[in-house]
Amino acid sequence: MADLHVTDDTFLLSALRKGDKEAFNQLFRKYYPVLCAYARRFVELEDAREIAQDMMIWLWETRETVPVIISLSQYLFKAVYRRALDYHSRKQLKRRADTYFYEEMQEILQEVDFYQLEELSKRIREAIEALPPTYREAFTMHRFHEMSYKEIAANLKVSPKTIDYRIQQALKILRKELKDYL
Repeated sequence: MADLHVTDDTFLLSALRKGDKEAFNQLFRKYYPVLCAYARRFVELEDAREIAQDMMIWLWETRETVPVIISLSQYLFKAVYRRALDYHSRKQLKRRADTYFYEEMQEILQEVDFYQLEELSKRIREAIEALPPTYREAFTMHRFHEMSYKEIAANLKVSPKTIDYRIQQALKILRKELKDYL
């Protein structure tokens, strides 16, 4: 009976190499479920399905150059085993990287003094409010409403050069006012 299995796989693999879709369908129906079950021993069900499907897709895509295989089933099981281990390793590496990132962010967040941030935000708002009205208007339209110099100039009925000057002056004043905080 084992010889029939090997002969059957050999025949199907030979037909597959010639592009026979029915041979692939038979191999898929025969091996996909057992490869899923086997991969499930190492990874979650969805991942096992993906690994088994990838293996079968690989078999179809490399059908013309697939190496000479004594036992197709052994070959497929070994390949699925390696892919499952690779997947598991990549997942562990990602989990370690995520953990490291989380710990780093927690450390950074603990170092940030939220009272200082609130104080800085308050000082920035006060400094902007203290700007001359024409500077403040051009600056807020550009920075907070994301308008271009041309758009602001058209809106205020002045030249874009005037807007450029007003924004540059506003920035100069803000840098001076906030130098102790920046």
